[in-house]
Amino acid sequence: MKLPAFIANISVEELSYGLTNERIAKYPLANRDKSKLLVWKNATITDDTFANLANHLPVNSLLVFNNTKVIRARLLFRKPTGATIEVFVLDPHSPADYIQNFQQTASCEWKCVVGNLKKWKSGKLSMPLTIDGKTGILTAQNMGESEKSRTIRFNWDHPGVTFAQVLETAGKIPIPPYLHRESEEIDLERYQTVYSKIKGSVAAPTAGLHFTNSVFESIKQKGISVAELTLHVGAGTFKPVQSSSIEGHEMHTEHVSIPAGFVQKMIDHKGPVIAVGTTSVRTLESLFWIGQKIIGQPDIPPEKLALSQWEAYAMRTTATAKEALQALAGYMNRNEIENLETSTQIIIVPGYEFRIINGMLTNFHQPKSTLLLLISAYTGNAWKDIYQHALDNDYRFLSYGDSNLYLK
Repeated sequence: MKLPAFIANISVEELSYGLTNERIAKYPLANRDKSKLLVWKNATITDDTFANLANHLPVNSLLVFNNTKVIRARLLFRKPTGATIEVFVLDPHSPADYIQNFQQTASCEWKCVVGNLKKWKSGKLSMPLTIDGKTGILTAQNMGESEKSRTIRFNWDHPGVTFAQVLETAGKIPIPPYLHRESEEIDLERYQTVYSKIKGSVAAPTAGLHFTNSVFESIKQKGISVAELTLHVGAGTFKPVQSSSIEGHEMHTEHVSIPAGFVQKMIDHKGPVIAVGTTSVRTLESLFWIGQKIIGQPDIPPEKLALSQWEAYAMRTTATAKEALQALAGYMNRNEIENLETSTQIIIVPGYEFRIINGMLTNFHQPKSTLLLLISAYTGNAWKDIYQHALDNDYRFLSYGDSNLYLK
């Protein structure tokens, strides 16, 4: 696929700033909505507190949330030799559907990353597993390499116990690696949004961590609408851009689930669309391009709707956001699809034309990350002033850090 020339000219080195370890928030604040809120609106920066978010949102906005829930994805097995093997579950393999996999009651397979793999040459790993007062065994068997991960088969001998229960009992919450600490009791609650529902992520959509019932009430009083979609955040979200050019970076693929009612709500909404988090941004923008695929090929098979990394940059379109969403809604109706289950690998870089969103709420991101690329795509070079302002004014950075609202 021939990429536009501007992509090759994007400098990864330009996506750097002076983030020191002490500026990274290692723990959440005592109160979610007491975090700072930096508002960038029409190139002007103002400072506030997240509790006052509603004061800064345009009238008749629609806030779009990612309702994914972080699973306890880290399983630590100890071999008789004393070696610890970490099995980090990433994506369901068999069954491949998240809900079906979590409902399995004897065995299932997942694509996993295995830590200390050199100490696991052969055989099964095992750990004791006590659920509802009954003790049994959870085993893990390495079925081989698959797409830069390992396929691991899990078996457990608790009749009627689901794999979701197994993870809740035996797994650890996968807090970001840059926190340089083990997960603690506080992370079980605070590394989830208050509106999380659909299990499947191995990282939180952290822009939503600041929301409280009080903030939702203030949003409601202002007449601002809300809607939910699902993108299961993968571990690749923490992967820095290590290639010298952006076109050399392989973006991770993430699963999305979109209800038909959500698409219709987007079509009917007349005001600004504000995405809560970069995961919501990527999902919403992907929906436009999926709709464009359908416009070009009305009978496209559902498995062909998945969006690859650079596909959006190769498509020619004159469709409006509404037209693309209407095409998607019509496709789902014709094919009796209540929830669109697909995936996106889209990478949003400077030069990308946003089709759906009119603003976004997000945290501060790591240098040389694809998330910072997305911020740069929306704000242009203004991101450098924004981040310098945050550094100069004691903002806290990354997952447990403070918040930004970007509006143009």
